[in-house]
Order: sequence, then structure tokens, then C-alpha cells
Amino acid sequence: MNVTIKRVLHFPITKIIIGIVVCFSLFVLIQNFVLKLFFHSIIHDKSIADPIIHCVSFIVLLATYYYLFRLYDKRKITELSIKYLPKEMFGGFFFGFFTISLSIFILYLLGYYQAISITTTHYSIKLFTVLMLAALVEDLFHRGLIIRVCENWLGTNPALVIGMLVELQHIFNSNSNLFSLFFDLIWGFTMAMMFIYTKRIWLPFFFHLGWNFSQPFYGSNLTGLNDMGSIIQSKFNGPELLTGGAVGIEGSIFTASFLLLIGIALYYRAKKEGKIVKSKLFKR
Repeated sequence: MNVTIKRVLHFPITKIIIGIVVCFSLFVLIQNFVLKLFFHSIIHDKSIADPIIHCVSFIVLLATYYYLFRLYDKRKITELSIKYLPKEMFGGFFFGFFTISLSIFILYLLGYYQAISITTTHYSIKLFTVLMLAALVEDLFHRGLIIRVCENWLGTNPALVIGMLVELQHIFNSNSNLFSLFFDLIWGFTMAMMFIYTKRIWLPFFFHLGWNFSQPFYGSNLTGLNDMGSIIQSKFNGPELLTGGAVGIEGSIFTASFLLLIGIALYYRAKKEGKIVKSKLFKR
């Protein structure tokens, strides 16, 4: 292969673009033109067929990423290593759920949250698998690809800044406000640190899943969306800065503060354990 072409192909930005375009394109094509056609033809109840499609799509996306970069980089795909999967799966999900729960508990003590009833009628497996797939797309590309490549290229601190800026795409979510901008930056920092500390996508992915599941679980909007179902029918009544308002509980100052503390704690531990890669921006 021509040296110039090889350099272009392995340039970090090129690698990120190719990774996103190839993986996402194959994922969308297979999901819409293979999986949906097949499963909708043999299972006419979409409430059953769609969760299966989402789960198979989940595997398709992981496999596409794995084999692309196994071929592209000629390396072990350590960011998908399952060596510590049980620990990172259960720990991540619980920690994400617990962080939201803590904010809910504080609002309850302040009299700003009231649980009215509990039922699973307004929540379905389909909604959960939608959350699962959405979290994977974000964490695989944002953390597994962008943060990984940028950290190897520029060092940890510049990669963290990039990871924070990438999350600003969420500012276009429904009901976003000025505080959402602040939250998105914190979210990008902490989720990036989860990947940087473990060098695997599983901790941020399962934290993300627990985080997203817990919000409709408690009857909150999810990133401004009010159509993600609920298990606890509830009422939020208090200052928007504390309850999150139409954004949902993740827009609360309590939730953002807890998230920031997690990110800072992980950064401190990573630095102490020598996991912070020095910046390469000013090296000759």
C-alpha cells in the first residue's frame, strides 16, 4: 500500500470517520432491510418482534465494530473485552440507578416528589430495549471510538475536552435549556472517565443504561422526552433547578452534582494509578 494512503487511512480523524460511517451504516441497513423484514414477517405482534430486533441489532453493531477494527488496526479489541463484564455490568447498572435514586430521595425529603401508584402497564420491554440500543450507539462511538482514538493521539486531558464537546449534541433534545448545556458537559466528562479508567465500554454503557432506565422508572421525563413510559406514577412539584422541570430528573442540580463528583473521583483514581496519558499536543 502507498505510504501516503496508509498514513491517511490511519490518521486518527480518518479512523473515527470510517469507524462511525461503516459501523453505523451497516447497523442501519441490516436492522431496517434484513431484521425488520424478517422478524415482522414471522412475528406479527410488534411488541414482541421489535425487542428481538433491537437485541439482534445490538449484537450486529458490536460484531461490526469488533471485526472492522480487528481488520483495520490489526489488534485485540480490548475495549470490548468481557474479562470483567459481570462486575462492570451489575456495578455500572446499579450505580447509574442509585445516582438517580439518590436525587429522587432528596426531592422526596424536601416534599418535591410524590409517588402516586406503581404499575408496569405504562412500561414495556420494547422501551427498555430502545434505551439499551441507544446507549450502546452512544457509548460505542463516543467512548469506545472517539475517546479511545483521541486519548491515544493527543493524551487524556485533550480527549476529555473532546468527549465533553461531543455530548453537546444533546442540547437539541426536547425541552433543553441553559442548564442542559452545563449538564451535557458534566455527562461527557464523567462518561469519558469511566472509559478512560477501565479502557472498556462496559462500565459507561451499563451506568448509562441504569441511568436512563431509572428516570422513567420513577415517573420522570428522560432527557426531555415524556413518552418513555413509567413504572412509578409520580408528581414533581418544586423549583426547576431542583426537579429538572420538563428535562427530567437528570436536569436537577442534585443529579448533575453527583455525576460531577463521580467523574472527579474517577479522575483522581486514574491519576493516582498512572492511567492518565500525558498530553501530546505540545511535544515535538
